Amino acid sequence: MTTLSEVYREHAIHLRHIVPLDFHSVRTVPDSHVWPKSDDFSSDDQLSIPIIDLKDPLAVKLAGHACETWGAFQVINHGIPSNLVEEVESEARRLFSLPAQQKMKALREPAGATGYGLARISPFFPKYMWHEGFTVMGSPVDHARALWPNDNARFCDVIERYQKKMKVLAEQLTHLILESLDVSLEDLSWDVGSPSTALQLNSYPSCPDPNRTMGLAPHTDTSFLTLLHQSSISGLQIFKEGVGWLSVRPIAGALVVNVGDLLHILSNARFPSVLHRAVVNRDGCHRLSVAYFYGIPTDCNVSPLAKLLNSGHTPRYRSVTVKEYVILKAKNFEEALSLIRI
Repeated sequence: MTTLSEVYREHAIHLRHIVPLDFHSVRTVPDSHVWPKSDDFSSDDQLSIPIIDLKDPLAVKLAGHACETWGAFQVINHGIPSNLVEEVESEARRLFSLPAQQKMKALREPAGATGYGLARISPFFPKYMWHEGFTVMGSPVDHARALWPNDNARFCDVIERYQKKMKVLAEQLTHLILESLDVSLEDLSWDVGSPSTALQLNSYPSCPDPNRTMGLAPHTDTSFLTLLHQSSISGLQIFKEGVGWLSVRPIAGALVVNVGDLLHILSNARFPSVLHRAVVNRDGCHRLSVAYFYGIPTDCNVSPLAKLLNSGHTPRYRSVTVKEYVILKAKNFEEALSLIRI
């Protein structure tokens, strides 16, 4: 079985797209990080993505409707202990607060997928983002040892416990969403319990001029589902057709769930793969978020589910392996879905 890390290793990113700016040392925003002002932000404060209580008897129906109309929702009563979420955020803050020289010891290799660096989407944009990240696939121990030769056990323990809990939740949400489509696990060609996963710690440092920067540029996720913890500081926005960009307000104890490209394909485009971005906070705060990407094993084929086509619907996408789609996205980014469209 090919791992997600191995797939990414086959598609290296040039070193200049890996090394983040030393945000602690800059007093003004360099031209390399200045973005044009976005003018398509919605002024409707009443619109927001749905909030779904997993203990609600109607959770299946509500999740399906949210995926179909928004491509995202916030989930509460999800079973992830609040103290564990706080520990993850604390460890992420400890990591990103290290001096730049120290963080560089865990720099992602040009052909690598894990460690410290910029977002993989960076090469597709003319400007750099006000962002630094740390990616984990499996155990974080090697990079943690580079960062803290004598004090890495706590970081590793917290990250590994969080990944285990998030995997259980992602499986639960997958069952829920499939049930909303009247699809069972037997209708799948892959094992829900053996996914390709990644954990992404995101840092959006304090910025001297946030109105001229972008935290994370607009993109969709390659994953099946993404589960995001955003700190109490607002920054996440999603794009809704006919409305524009909408802020996803942080709710204490809630996680944001969004549809990725793979679920979009499986649902035969019924569920939109939601376009989202992160803007830089206006209050001069250091914002953090933690994204868990839950995907399908890379050697599996993905295509619109046969059960969804029995009612006369024609397939919108051809069959593709996850590995092939990941490679398409790595090379073509926004055009990846159109390249497999029938």
